[in-house]
Amino acid sequence: MQRFFDVVFSGIALVLLSPLLLPLMLILRVTGEGEIFFPQNRVGRGGKHFKLFKFATMLKDSPNMGTGSVTLKNDPRVLPIGGFLRKTKINELPQLIHIFNGDMSVIGPRPQTQRCFYAFPPSSQNEIIKVRPGLSGIGSIIFRDEEDMMCANNDPEKFYDEIVMPYKGSLENWYVSHQNIASYFGLIGLTIWVMLGFSSGLVWKLFKDLPPPPKELDKWM
Repeated sequence: MQRFFDVVFSGIALVLLSPLLLPLMLILRVTGEGEIFFPQNRVGRGGKHFKLFKFATMLKDSPNMGTGSVTLKNDPRVLPIGGFLRKTKINELPQLIHIFNGDMSVIGPRPQTQRCFYAFPPSSQNEIIKVRPGLSGIGSIIFRDEEDMMCANNDPEKFYDEIVMPYKGSLENWYVSHQNIASYFGLIGLTIWVMLGFSSGLVWKLFKDLPPPPKELDKWM
């Protein structure tokens, strides 16, 4: 049933958003480094890799610069229009094609690079690959301000590996064990809620059995 809604929603979205996507592609071509898409290998269902596409928001060589796959707020690698695209999540829209063709779902764990996937505890890795990765999901909603969190720490990579990813892994474990149509539509609604600028705190009221955050993340939750 979830796959049915994935096809319907992504197909409708691609048609309705085409008047936005085509001009944006032109803007990206004539600004920054002239790149439209940023392709990157991500870990998908069953542990298989697939080529994920986003609109280009950072320098082409950004994975080999600075903090690598960890992006900070006001990261100098982000292109001028890239900040807006990242903030509004418009840069993620090309993934509607991945949803339509079955590599992804509207809701699921965010697909990670191999480096970030290995930052999950092994138990979480084993659970996450049981489902399709998502355009949004419980981890994306709760960590909506992840870049701000990283900037607030003196050692962002250590904070990411030792605090953020273990907790995010427990959230994705929760999703895998609660995957159903109710959580699917509930998380779609919450995604729209936070994209409109409202607090992600509503997630705790809607899903009361979520794993509690570690004390290092209390002020962000």
